[in-house]
Parts: sequence; C-alpha cells; structure tokens
Amino acid sequence: MTELRDAVLRGASPEELLRAPLPATYRAAHLRAEDVGMFDGTDGDRDVRKSVAVGQVPLPEIAPDEVLIAVMAAAVNYNSVWSATFLPMPTFRFLEKYARQGGWATRHDQPYHVIGSDCSGVVVRVGSGVRRWRVGDHVVIHPVHVDDQGAATHDDAMMDDQQRAWGYETNFGAFGEYAVARASQLVAKPGHLTWEESAANTLCTTTSYRMLVGAHGARMKQGDVVLVWGAAGGLGTYAVQLVKNGGGIPVAVVSSPAKAEAVRRLGCEHVIDRTELGLTGDPSDDFDAVREIGKRLGARIRELTGRDPDIVFEHTGRATFALSVFVVRRGGTVVTCGSSSGYRHLYDNRYLWMKLNTVIGSHGGNLQEATESTRLIASGAIVPALSEVHPFEDVAEAMRRVQLNEHVGKVAVLCQAPTTGLGVTDPELRERLGEERTAPLLRDSA
Repeated sequence: MTELRDAVLRGASPEELLRAPLPATYRAAHLRAEDVGMFDGTDGDRDVRKSVAVGQVPLPEIAPDEVLIAVMAAAVNYNSVWSATFLPMPTFRFLEKYARQGGWATRHDQPYHVIGSDCSGVVVRVGSGVRRWRVGDHVVIHPVHVDDQGAATHDDAMMDDQQRAWGYETNFGAFGEYAVARASQLVAKPGHLTWEESAANTLCTTTSYRMLVGAHGARMKQGDVVLVWGAAGGLGTYAVQLVKNGGGIPVAVVSSPAKAEAVRRLGCEHVIDRTELGLTGDPSDDFDAVREIGKRLGARIRELTGRDPDIVFEHTGRATFALSVFVVRRGGTVVTCGSSSGYRHLYDNRYLWMKLNTVIGSHGGNLQEATESTRLIASGAIVPALSEVHPFEDVAEAMRRVQLNEHVGKVAVLCQAPTTGLGVTDPELRERLGEERTAPLLRDSA
C-alpha cells in the first residue's frame, strides 16, 4: 500500500493528500497494442478474459484542466467489451488519432490502453486551471470527454467534433487504482451511496436520461407508453425507472424469468419475456419473421397498456431495430444508441415513412444532463441498478459476464476500496430512504 492510498482510505485531509507522494506506476486493467490481432482469423468467441491484462502502468502527469482520481470502484459498460474484443476496430486507433492534436493529447498514444468509463473516487490532484473542484472531493466521473473551448460545447457538448467517450476513445480510464479525467467530467458523488453503488450509475443513467427526458431525446410525457428493450441490462434498468418516475408507462422486454423479476423490483409492472414471442436470435434478415414477431409483440403491448408504444427505447440494435420500427405507434419515436447486437440495421422503411415516425440517434449526454440525472439518484428517486461486485483481480471475469449477457443491471469492480460498504458520507439520508432505495438488485443477488 502506497502512502497516498493509505491516506485516501483513512479519509485524510486535503493537506495530507497533497503531501503524500504520487506513485510512479499504478495497477490497472488494460489492453496491449501487441495483442490487437490475437482474435484475427477466428470466427469463434472473442473471450475478453484473454485480452484484458492486469498490471502496472506508468502514472501520467495531469494537464492544467484535469484531475487525478483515486478510483475506489468502477463499473463495466459494453464499450469496454468492444474495446477488449478489438471490434469494430482496435481502440488504439482512437488514441493515435487523438494524439495527433499534439500537446497534452500525445500522452494518450501508448502501447497500453487503460479502459473503463464509469467510476467513483477521491480527487487527489487538480491541474492549475481547475476551479470548481478540490483535493479530497468525492466524485463520480461523467464519461463524456469534450473540448470546453469548442463552440458547439457551449450549446450541447455532444455536438462538439472533439467529443470522446472517456476510457474508450481516451486513455487512463476507470479500471485502475487511479484515473485521469477533465474537470468538466466531474459530478459530486451521492453521499448516501457506497463507492460501488455510486460507481455503477453515471454512463447509463445519463445516456438513458438524454434518450428519454432531455431536450435532445424523445421528450417523454406523462402517460407515454415506452417499450424498453434489454430492460434488465445497464441502460434498460435505468430507462424503466426514468419512465416510471416521469409518469410514463414502461413495458420491459427481457430474456428470462429472473430478469423479469429484477425489473419488477425496479417498479416496472408490464414485462414481456422475448422467448414467449419466439424472439431468440436476430430475425432481421427475414422480414416475414419480423412481421409475425412484431404482430405478437404489438398485440401483447396493447393487451398490457391498451395501445401501441409512443416511444421505443432501442439500444440492442440489429436484432430488434426492425421490430421497433414495426410496433411504434403512428407518429411515434424510436430513440436509439449502442447496437450491442450489431450496427447494420435492416428494417422495412415503409413502416417508418408511412406511419410518419421519427428515429432519434442519441449518444451519451452532456454535463447538465449528467448532473440532473445524478441529482435524481442523490434524492433516491432513481436507484443504482448494481447487481454484482467483483474484486479487482476478477475484472476480466466481470467483463465476461457482461459480454455473455449473464448479468442483470450493472456489474462493479472494487479498485482501491478494500471491501464493499464504504464511502457513505450521508448515513442519515441512507437510513431515511431505506435499503430498497440504494441497490435492491445487489441485495437480491446476495
């Protein structure tokens, strides 16, 4: 244990944290450039446990607008699975492209890539240009990495041409003892949550919030019926909560009875098991099959709610997109991101244009949306969808769980936190809200 880590774990003062020397290296889960071709020539399983290495990497110097975070816990997102499978392209290409800007960006082009886009931790160093954050602050990282000097950033950061996904298109991400982030990525950690509970939320909550609630998404209204694909996954578990919290009617699609029970615990009354529809794979190459499955799905939604969905929350991609376009009501909206089942969507365009529907592409969220969605978590209105916590040594195994869709909600990894249950600074609020408003899926799985 280094002097700095010891100071962080015992809650040392900012002055003590500043006096503790920075380590030259730190332990991190990373990819190696030499391994990029390891899955080439095979059509089989790209097992992330083969490509993710855990070991020491150099600690980078921070830029004037950056902070160094002692990472207490991190969480798995599907972009880390993409990184570790080197699909659709090796993320080292993103690092090389970013480095061509010169200056501080050149640090990111390394023969290793520390991945991970969700974490909680303690600020241990701030750059000379950082104004709103101090050493010792407890934070979560908002994973949208933008240029605050870009014109578009001051309207909507997601439209800036230098917008990147932190820990995916940048280096020094969440899966390590330390992480480097821009000050514009920080959001105050909810005080009633533990490190692992707070690490699980920001990427998925912000993305779902923008898709459904924010000014740039589907603009869900009270009473809207919202079909949520993959409702037991990371994005889906927050989507069903946001719909319910906003006065909408979520209809969850899941793949097993256990996942159905999980989303019911999050307040979703209407749940459809996709296997009951005959949807067990990707039917998009067969429009007749899409039509038949779509008729069954539409009938089931009308049986549950009385009408077709106003909005379809779409992130699974190729396997479901044609069905989304088929079942959404006339004049309705399909809002889409991700595409974990494939990016090349096939669908019958007649159902889009003849029903006058809208497709909205969405990606991440800006800092205001991250702050607003985190405020909902801080108040207990939205709960962490955390279901599993793994030790850092098992980070690749945790990623494998997500790769195989064997998980529910979010999967977390302890980084510097030695055990679960630490990091609560507002025990009164936690007690007032009750354990069901912290991480109910985690307690279910215990």
